[in-house]
Amino acid sequence: MRKLRWVMDGGGFWDLDVSTPKTLEGSACPVSGNPLPLGLSRGPRLSRPKQVDFMQRFMFAPFVPSFAKPNGLSLQRVLSLPLNDDWVVYLLGQFHLQKFISFVKRSEEKPSRVSSWFKTIGRQLQQKSLYALGLFSEFQLTSDDILHLALDYDDNPRGKAILRHKFPSHELTVEAVSPGLFVDKSGNYWDVPFSMAIDFASLSTSDSSMSYHLSAHYNSGSPEPFDRIQNQIGGPPRNILPGLALKSSISFRNKVDIWKSEAPKLKLVQPYDLFISNPNVSASWNIGAAATTGFGESAERALANEDPIGFFIDNSDGLNASFLADTFASASLTAQLGNFQKRYLDLTRFQAQLNIPSGTKFFYGARNLAREYFQSRKPSLDDFQAVCPNATLSFQQQIFGPLSFRVDSGVTIDLKDPNIVKAKDSVIAIEYALQVLLSAKAVAWYCPQRQEFMAELRFYEK
Repeated sequence: MRKLRWVMDGGGFWDLDVSTPKTLEGSACPVSGNPLPLGLSRGPRLSRPKQVDFMQRFMFAPFVPSFAKPNGLSLQRVLSLPLNDDWVVYLLGQFHLQKFISFVKRSEEKPSRVSSWFKTIGRQLQQKSLYALGLFSEFQLTSDDILHLALDYDDNPRGKAILRHKFPSHELTVEAVSPGLFVDKSGNYWDVPFSMAIDFASLSTSDSSMSYHLSAHYNSGSPEPFDRIQNQIGGPPRNILPGLALKSSISFRNKVDIWKSEAPKLKLVQPYDLFISNPNVSASWNIGAAATTGFGESAERALANEDPIGFFIDNSDGLNASFLADTFASASLTAQLGNFQKRYLDLTRFQAQLNIPSGTKFFYGARNLAREYFQSRKPSLDDFQAVCPNATLSFQQQIFGPLSFRVDSGVTIDLKDPNIVKAKDSVIAIEYALQVLLSAKAVAWYCPQRQEFMAELRFYEK
C-alpha cells in the first residue's frame, strides 16, 4: 500500500552542514547556502598537499603542524614530483607527534641512561600507527579539465577521485570517495563505505548576481562513527544515509556600498593585502530557495522528522521517496578602517551576518506570534525560537606589519537553555600577509570547540 503524506509544519530543511569527505588532502566546500565555519568570506582553498608544498617553499617550514581528533598534534611534510607540464604527483607524510608522546609516557620501561632513552624512543618510533601516508596525483587533462586522484593510508586506506570541468560561466564537479569521512554540524565524524556526488554550479564574480546549483548525491552502506560520539544527535545525519538525493538551489545576492573613504593612500607603499586596503562600510543580502528529492533511508529519516514543506511516499514494496523544499536568506554588514599599509594598527575590520536557514520555519513562527498577540495569548518559546536568526561575527585587527589577529564565531540563540546565547564553532586565527599575488596569507587557526588546529595558505579572500 502506498501512502502519500504532505507536511507543512515549518521544520528545518536547509540543513546541509555535512561537509564533503575529510582526508589528508583536505575537504572541499559543502554545497549549501550556509557560511563556512572558518569565516564569512573565504577565498579559493588549495588541496592539503599543495598547502604543505607552498608553505615549505615560501615560508621555509620543514614541517607543517595540524591538530585534530582523535590523533591530536601531527606534523606533515610533502614531496612534489612534477612528471611533466600537465602531471604532478604529491607524496604527503604525516607523523602523529602527540600519539608518539603518549606512547612514550605509557611505556613501562624506566630508562636510567641516555642510551636507554634512545632505545626506548627507537622502539616506539617503530609503531606503524604513528605514521600516515597520502599519494595524490593531479592531471591537467585539457585547459578546462582537471583530474585529482588521492589515496590515503592511515588506519584504513581511503580513495578519492575528483574531476572538474570549467564551462564559460559554470563548473561541473564529479567526486567519488571510498570510504568517505564526513563531519556533521556537532563535530562528530562518520565513515561512509562509498559516496559519490555530481555538482553543476554557476560561476559569478559580480557582487549582484544570481547563482544556482544542481547536484546528485549517492551513498552506499551504513555510516559508522569514526570515533566516539562527542554530541549525541540521534544517529548519523540524513545527508549521509544510504540512498540517492537530487538537490537544487537558486539564490540572488546584492551588495550596496554605504560609505567609501576618499582619503588618498600612502604613495610608493604597497598594501599588505590589496583586497582589504580600502576603508568602507557595505551591506549585502542573499535570498534563495532549495529543494531536494530523496530515495532510500534518507527519505525514511525525512518522514520520521516531518521536515518542512513537501510530501513523502511510503511504499510497502520498499520504495521510499521524499520531496522537500524551503527558502533561506541572509544579510551582512561589513565595516573597515585603515588601508593596511602602515606598520601599526592600520586595519580594523568587522563583519556580521544574520542567517535564516529555513524560511518556512520563520514564516510559521512569525504567523503564530502575530496570532497569539492579537488574541492576547501568551506566545510559546518554540515560536520565538523559530524567528531567531543565526549569526556569524568576524573581527580582524592588524598587530604589526603583515601580522593580524582574527576571530570568527557563529552565534546561536536557544531560549530553552539557561545560557540563551551560545558561541558556535569559534575560530581564533593569526594571519600573516605575504604581499604576493596581491592577496595571499599564511593562516594558523584554532577551533576550541572542535579542538582542531591547522596552518594553511589562503588566496584572494574578500
